[in-house]
Amino acid sequence: MSASLPDPDERLEPPGPGSVWAAPGMVALAILAFCGFSGYAALLPVAPLWAVRGGADSGGAGMVNFVLLGTTVATQFAVPWAIGRWGWGWVLSLGMVFLGVPSLLHIATDTLGPLLGLSAVRGLGFGILTVAANAAAVLLVEPGRRGAAVGAYSAALSFPLVLVMPLGGWIAEDVAFWPVFLVAALPLAGIPACLAVARHLPSRATHAPGHHAAEEEAATSRTYLALLRPTLILLGVTFAGGSVITFAPQMVAVPWLSAAGLFAVGLCAAISRWQVGAASDRIGTGRLVPVAVVVTVVVLAALAWLVRTPVATGDATAWIAVCALVGLCYGTLQTLTMLQAFEAAGPRRVGTASAVWNAGFDTGTATGSLLVGWVAVGAGFGWGMALTAGLCLLTLPLALVRARR
Repeated sequence: MSASLPDPDERLEPPGPGSVWAAPGMVALAILAFCGFSGYAALLPVAPLWAVRGGADSGGAGMVNFVLLGTTVATQFAVPWAIGRWGWGWVLSLGMVFLGVPSLLHIATDTLGPLLGLSAVRGLGFGILTVAANAAAVLLVEPGRRGAAVGAYSAALSFPLVLVMPLGGWIAEDVAFWPVFLVAALPLAGIPACLAVARHLPSRATHAPGHHAAEEEAATSRTYLALLRPTLILLGVTFAGGSVITFAPQMVAVPWLSAAGLFAVGLCAAISRWQVGAASDRIGTGRLVPVAVVVTVVVLAALAWLVRTPVATGDATAWIAVCALVGLCYGTLQTLTMLQAFEAAGPRRVGTASAVWNAGFDTGTATGSLLVGWVAVGAGFGWGMALTAGLCLLTLPLALVRARR
């Protein structure tokens, strides 16, 4: 794709002084992220449960999120082009509609086929949200505060993962599914924030190739190659994270353990995503990534041992502690690899970096949901999570290689 989002120096307004939240549009971006990711988080563990309620096995349940995130990835590379054609406000608002309306339609059916169709439409919306909002966070501040901006934006989107995702499975199983479907429609309430963010972003979202089309295409190809290393590292951790989020309700013997574990994952991921962004501005991502990968492998191995059988209340402390460590690793590597992607792509390829990073994130999450579900059908979740630890370990050599600047 030759289209890319603009150089951050082309912002219409300079950022405000002091806190990164003072930059024009950052608060509206936080509201947008909270509403949009609430719709995503509410159904991520609940839609597979709804499919199981309708008669699907764990393999079919894994397909629900696989289709969601597969469609997300297919959409993400077209988002910079769409913003260039229709503008930030229209594209972001359309993404919220695609996320919110199908969530309400879950009330009408628990049959796997229609659920896969609804997941596909939600994937269109989530693909728009992830690429456009990530890029907006970078464009609203100067490059020297990019880590802080990414951390702040990540904290805003993490609150739904902390509050909404853990409670969703618990409410669905112990109360009813329909309240979760109503919460999942919250993206519709975020449409005004989309328009507010758009007012502080460049009116032009692409660099027109003009008579330099061949050079533009070559530069984009080089950008994709530069983005390969952080994307593969990201795949390793999201493969595991997607598995935990999707199958936590099925890894435990009682519903409240699922809620507690997912709360620990979300809270610790939010904290680490927020704090590591500002830290990377001072220390650099190259020093932090290898340590994070090693710790992640150890934590996933411990989780694999713990979930060999459904976790009972006697192992509640160990379950919550391991889930908290999974969240720390999950959030840390998300922020670090995102920043590595922006560094590798350069200021004129912000949109491309955002699209590739998000595609890697969602590919890892979708593949983890699908393959771990298949492994669990025959061998159990212990072997499934051991597979994720092994795949994460394979990314360590990439983490140890210093990127060419």
